[in-house]
Amino acid sequence: MRGNSKIWRRIASSVAAICVCAGIGGSAVAQDDAGFQTYLGTLRGQAEAKGVSRATLDAVLPTLTLNQRVIELDRQQPGGTSIAAIPNFAPYKARHLSSALISRGQSTYVSERSRLQRIEQQTGVPESIMVAIWGHETSYGRVMGGFDLPRALATLAYEGRRRDLFADEFIATLQMMDRGVPRSQLVGSWAGATGGPQFLPSVYLRLARDGDGDGRADIWTSSADTLASIGNYFSNAGWRPGQPWGFAVSVPGSFDRGQIVNRLVSPRCPRVFQRHSGWKTMAEWRALGIVPQARGWPADTVLATLIEPDGPGQTAYLLTGNYRVILDYNCSNFYALSVGLLADAVER
Repeated sequence: MRGNSKIWRRIASSVAAICVCAGIGGSAVAQDDAGFQTYLGTLRGQAEAKGVSRATLDAVLPTLTLNQRVIELDRQQPGGTSIAAIPNFAPYKARHLSSALISRGQSTYVSERSRLQRIEQQTGVPESIMVAIWGHETSYGRVMGGFDLPRALATLAYEGRRRDLFADEFIATLQMMDRGVPRSQLVGSWAGATGGPQFLPSVYLRLARDGDGDGRADIWTSSADTLASIGNYFSNAGWRPGQPWGFAVSVPGSFDRGQIVNRLVSPRCPRVFQRHSGWKTMAEWRALGIVPQARGWPADTVLATLIEPDGPGQTAYLLTGNYRVILDYNCSNFYALSVGLLADAVER
């Protein structure tokens, strides 16, 4: 080895150069930090243009540093154009619809019943749906994330993969502070979701509600405000009172799926909606031999679409327009199915 020392020194130099170019070396991190501090000046100008107070800007911006962990987490998210095979729903259901989550949901449903009834009367959104969202998002307020929102959102805006989105959410966070939300409460997920409902800051500004009459929309420590805000979100998204979200059904073995193909392409979350059939009335589904597993049929005129998340021969679901309201909250079939099933379980 000693006879090849010059070669090894060249290799070592090349590796070091590659590390620096890839952002692995300390100097690259320092450059990122310097670039971030410069970018904060851009964010300041944008925030001022949207009316954020100088006092809030002066209180927040000098405290911010780049959060490399947030960048790592963002870069781990799915991207690109590759299409992976869609797994079955059953394993997800087993993980996300645990007996503990159901039990805590049933207890929450009972303890919050008086305010839940009031919110349902005001919004038309079922009590159980509000509880199920709260349970899936934060385990009924137990797990709400520990990332400082201004720092995380400024970091994501600087990173640039979705700059406009995160710059706007950063500014919305500052506007929350101008409305009186203390900086200490502005913590949440690495991607900026906060509070019991895990609202993005812009959603908080539009839809968070005061449910206990104290003049504040405190979605961090007030269960009344959390539930009222979830109810308001669903009402705003178009929830139709009196209709179920969907229900489990059995599909006959001889069923011809060619007659229910969905030929529409959704502009939003196309892969999610691609798994749904075309729309038919309940009367039409009944005529095709579809059989509810644990409940009766809604009104014959209610429209629904069919999904078979574990493939033919397994439990399928008829989904109404209210299921799409759940998808508006989180555009994932597995998430929306789990919310609906948890809602059914907590009110039994």
